[in-house]
Amino acid sequence: MLDLLGEELAVALVGLFGGVLLGLAARLGRFCTMGAIEDVLYGGSSRRMRMWILAIGVAVIGGFGLSALGLLRTEDTYYLSIRWMPVASILGGLMFGYGMALAGNCGYGSIARLGGGDLRAFVIVVVMGVSAYVVLSGPLAGLRVMIFPQQDVVNDVPPGLAHMIGNWTGMPVNAIGLIIGVLITLAALASKDLLSDPKAIFWSVVVGVAVTSGWAGSSWVATHGFEEVPVVSHSFSAPVGESLLYLMTASARLPSFAVGSVAGVALGAFIGSLFKGHFRWEACEDPRELRRQITGAILMGVGAVLALGCTIGQGVSAFSMLAFSAPVTFAAIFAGAAFGLRQLIEGFQPAE
Repeated sequence: MLDLLGEELAVALVGLFGGVLLGLAARLGRFCTMGAIEDVLYGGSSRRMRMWILAIGVAVIGGFGLSALGLLRTEDTYYLSIRWMPVASILGGLMFGYGMALAGNCGYGSIARLGGGDLRAFVIVVVMGVSAYVVLSGPLAGLRVMIFPQQDVVNDVPPGLAHMIGNWTGMPVNAIGLIIGVLITLAALASKDLLSDPKAIFWSVVVGVAVTSGWAGSSWVATHGFEEVPVVSHSFSAPVGESLLYLMTASARLPSFAVGSVAGVALGAFIGSLFKGHFRWEACEDPRELRRQITGAILMGVGAVLALGCTIGQGVSAFSMLAFSAPVTFAAIFAGAAFGLRQLIEGFQPAE
């Protein structure tokens, strides 16, 4: 198979497959971080947040299940192969969350909205992708590296909960990961509200499977191919910028997992919007709203690069490896989004 397709195209197809699942989950299952946070803070409902937790639980079981079967080395994954920088996780998460509130959606959600014909989301996606690359490898890259230098994990224990517990107790890391994954899953399902909605449970599982497919596919290509292919799963910050570069330089640049993933979400969302009859072209008619969304997109792009991931990258993919960065970054994203939503909805008016 690799002889026919090549490593780059093969891993791009892996990303495309999982991306389509994620796009369908967004449009048909209403799987959305911003919506989940809004529901918790202002809608009096925790169902969509429990969907997120369930997706994490399924992804943890999937990730450590692959490792137990010898199909994945968790230590080789992006989030466990570099040292964790807590300040970067917190600062980046706060920036991303606040930007998400201003933009009205995260990168993943914006791509899904773009697949439904929302041209406002197109602006957000482009601006976020460009701003991410400005910090990742553009004019501000040197400053980022100076303040937050990334270092590979060599002889130390990988920065993950299961690996830390395994190092302390001597228990098998995979067994610990699977137990934690099951506990997270049960905690998410400990709600009659979620249990009464099989559709929500189904799409949560689909998201977890999509992330697991990314680890499985990229690991298989990396193991069986001759090219150096990173072991990754889905994220939607720097990969958006990478996809924009590919669109502009495809004749001199090979596709990647990121390109397939971003395209997959847009395609899956497009299919889902057609299925529900929701596809329609929308544009921004308020310059103030557009200015706010562009500002939010810039903050999301920069914040995601600092935090090494977004709501999907850190919120599910990194969580699936039980990386230390995942809960800290997600908590910071939640806090930043809550602050932004309060500013937008309540205007910081003093309580009477």
